[in-house]
Amino acid sequence: MTGATIQLREARHEDYEQIAAFTRNTWPAREGGDYIPDVYHDWIDGDDRRTVVADAGDDIAGIVQCVLLSDWESWGQGMRVNPEFRGRGVANRMTEDLFSWAREQGATVMRNMVFSWNVAGLGQSRATGYDPVTEFRWAHPDPDADADPDAEVTAEPAAAWRFWTDSEARDRLRGLALDDEETWALSELTRGHLRSAADDDGLFVVQDDGTRGFAHRVREYERPAADADDGEATPESEQWAEYGVGAWADAESAGALFDAIARDAADRGADRTRVLIPETPRFVSDAAFCRVEVSDEPDFVLGADLTA
Repeated sequence: MTGATIQLREARHEDYEQIAAFTRNTWPAREGGDYIPDVYHDWIDGDDRRTVVADAGDDIAGIVQCVLLSDWESWGQGMRVNPEFRGRGVANRMTEDLFSWAREQGATVMRNMVFSWNVAGLGQSRATGYDPVTEFRWAHPDPDADADPDAEVTAEPAAAWRFWTDSEARDRLRGLALDDEETWALSELTRGHLRSAADDDGLFVVQDDGTRGFAHRVREYERPAADADDGEATPESEQWAEYGVGAWADAESAGALFDAIARDAADRGADRTRVLIPETPRFVSDAAFCRVEVSDEPDFVLGADLTA
């Protein structure tokens, strides 16, 4: 089998079994499986996305997806290459196809996310045209209906935006926060996002002799509990509340912000939370100082200039 026999085309629902076969055990040394077999049929549907497979005739050699996040931003995700076809340029060909498609839709950038431990994925992203952008970590304050922020908390989008534009968090994250539509994607945070969050009672602005920090809720969802038995027909689930970014001025304002998030999550009936924070010694240690759980490892965001 040579590279010339592999044809790129849109993914189809009938490709599921072949794709699931080589994605179920993508990271055998890590806990947890690949999400693609669980979401495939819904994942490939939508006018805002292109999902490409590398069709090798009797096998699917790879899959990857691009999603449009805004008028000018696109997001690459789900890059998987069948182990039988690795080292044959499949990832490069699929990525170039998505770059071309995104350009045709008006996008000027495509970003992706790679787990920091995924050295092969990082190398592959760099080889296919992505450059480093930023890194972040997850903070997980426990929902707590009795949490009492030690500062005034308002829902003023103008104050949040003013703080964001001059904040270290914005500089470190290059203006990015969790996208409010596509899960596991980052896009540029705008005033419109903050206004929408405020309208949904999901904006939390810490005020203490001026604006000292903010966070905004982007989504709620249900997922199987971490200790659920995969063999159960209806495994126990957990309700999650997810916050697009947490930004603050100091450890004291971080504490007030995490309390506001904890109270909001409890009010929403959430069992777990996650808040995107910059991966810096100060932000991570501030969260630790506030006795908030922080993920063990950061995630990296890379980007490709589609105008080049």
